[in-house]
Amino acid sequence: MMGPEIERLVGLMARLPGLGPRSARRIVLRLMAEREQRLLPLIAALDAACQRVAVCPVCGGLDSQQPCMICADAAREPLICVVETVADQWALERAAVYRGRYHVLGGLLSAIAGHGPEDLGIDRLVARLDGSVREVILALPATVDGQATAHYLTERLATCGVSVTRLAQGVPVGGSIEILDEGTLALALSARRAAG
Repeated sequence: MMGPEIERLVGLMARLPGLGPRSARRIVLRLMAEREQRLLPLIAALDAACQRVAVCPVCGGLDSQQPCMICADAAREPLICVVETVADQWALERAAVYRGRYHVLGGLLSAIAGHGPEDLGIDRLVARLDGSVREVILALPATVDGQATAHYLTERLATCGVSVTRLAQGVPVGGSIEILDEGTLALALSARRAAG
């Protein structure tokens, strides 16, 4: 039998993606057994992240500086890669095959979920196309909602004076950008094609 504090902690851990109750219990047991080495540093890191990390007002990514380090990096190429989530952005950064900037939508167009263009910061994306950006790369999942979002963005950006491309082969239908390996991401980026 667990006390209410431990039960609450296990319950909160079990809500995290990829963790179920059994994994959550094992993690909590390890944290409790190794308080000094694991629990206290984790608490400090979570507190620091909670206090300092925020959504970048330019791209929608996460960072402790505003604008984020990627948006502030003048050496980045004049490209914007549109992704669904911050996890997708991180996957592309890990692959180290793309040196432009990003625009994180924070979701996809979905009639079922009630997500429209106004929910995705698309106006913010259009405002970023000030003439210095030469290409917008749509790196969206090959799902129904991903395809609908890509189609909408292609039409919306058609009059903005930038080339709009999409990731090509390597992204499986129904696949998510964040789970792809670096080689697949590199192939998909290098073989991108015009959208529309």
